[in-house]
Amino acid sequence: MSTLTALAKLRAEQAGRAQPVTTVRHTHIAERPFVLIPLKLAGEACAPLAAMAGTDRDQPHLLVVPQPRNRTQRFRFTEQLGALLLPYLDSCREQTETYTAARGKETRERYADAPQILLPNPGGLAFTRLLGRSTRLRRTTGEHAVDPAVPLLGNWLTWACDQSEFPGSSLLLSMTGLLTAHWATGQSSSEDGNLAAALGWIDPPTGLTGPEAALLAEDPGEHPPAGPATDPVFDRLLVELIAAYDAAGATDDEQRQAAAVRALESDLRTQLQPTWRDMWHGIDLLRDLPAGRTVADRWAYDRTAFTLRSQYIAEGGAPQPRRDHAAGAARRLARLEDAVARYQTDRAFDDPLVMAEYELDGAAFAGQVVARDAERMVQGPKRAVFRPLITLRTETRPRTGDGKDVRSPARTGQKAVIIDIREAEDGFDVDLELSGGLGKQKPPALPGAVPELGEELLYTVLGGHFTTAAVPDDTDVPWTHGGPREGYQPTDDDAKEVWE
Repeated sequence: MSTLTALAKLRAEQAGRAQPVTTVRHTHIAERPFVLIPLKLAGEACAPLAAMAGTDRDQPHLLVVPQPRNRTQRFRFTEQLGALLLPYLDSCREQTETYTAARGKETRERYADAPQILLPNPGGLAFTRLLGRSTRLRRTTGEHAVDPAVPLLGNWLTWACDQSEFPGSSLLLSMTGLLTAHWATGQSSSEDGNLAAALGWIDPPTGLTGPEAALLAEDPGEHPPAGPATDPVFDRLLVELIAAYDAAGATDDEQRQAAAVRALESDLRTQLQPTWRDMWHGIDLLRDLPAGRTVADRWAYDRTAFTLRSQYIAEGGAPQPRRDHAAGAARRLARLEDAVARYQTDRAFDDPLVMAEYELDGAAFAGQVVARDAERMVQGPKRAVFRPLITLRTETRPRTGDGKDVRSPARTGQKAVIIDIREAEDGFDVDLELSGGLGKQKPPALPGAVPELGEELLYTVLGGHFTTAAVPDDTDVPWTHGGPREGYQPTDDDAKEVWE
């Protein structure tokens, strides 16, 4: 927890209401997100009990598994979920757009939209990952065959969960994670995992404070758990409802069985409906925040990733293996490191409140331009190069040393190098050599490219060109790391993970 977040939590506790920790929204919120609230049977790793899902807040779809231990019913549940989610994915592929790639040298096509799946909490995300893992390798022919929608859904769920690990991706998110990334409550991080309690702090009902609203949210009668675990008190009723269904099935009494299913659906709806309302309440709160400048760029990257995955599946690509091979794991790690660095930079450059945290840590410094040399030339190895110089006066000494590359959010395309730091009467003077974004290789620079005297600027070590580590192709993997990888083909053993 950063210093500013800790301070915001203290202020929230004092004021009785959550405090913002950002000035803008750093995540894309789709016009038509797919909301999914799963429930599982207690004591089982991946036995779906019910789910409420859909894109229409007024008409949610309720899916119920009357006997979660029944393998056939579990896969029937997955088929029903696929009947909702797969058409939603298709709707995101209705239109395409042209974009430039390879540094503007190539034009490509991608989908103009991408799916966004919203879950209540990290527990729901973990269950969704397990559901995808247990279904994506199922066979559609032969013994124990399943409907083709089952492995296809599992393939997409696994991919979406994998994408959620990359900071900045908006394809699959938890609502509690979204809310706590933008507001600080006066309760602990574990208590923030309660969706209703977090919303109580952020937007308490009229006449109530955040703590009072959060306390009411802990009443399972008014606000049942947001899943995937069920309330232990409700589990007592659930045992009776499932027993009634089993008893009706044992006597082949279809009317009694249908009545037992209706009773089960009615009670499960009461458990899921409050969370459904909370999910859309959270969406409304997030939409009220202005989007950060780079949010659209990250969403464009998500659309590109969705396009590539759609093409891969359409071409008959194999599902994700149980474990990454050596080169694939290294490539994924490099992409994760790159995504973390980019997301940290984007958030800081978009949001002065986020940048303030880096100022406290010494990774950024602010000051006023007190001197400038807009026509400075420096002799390079072969010829003189255009390198303007500015002097920034700061109140405190920057923790970054000479020779360090820094950038300013005001001029993201321009690099500055710290040449010298020296004491002044009322602070410290920092000499910065500028390069890039000047427009020409000799004076004069483009108007506004060189900061003017008296201009207030902030510089940070964040930013720059992000590069990923070079990873060999699969065919070039040395024998010490598994050798060349053969084409992956799923086996029956791969599918025996959690449901059998």
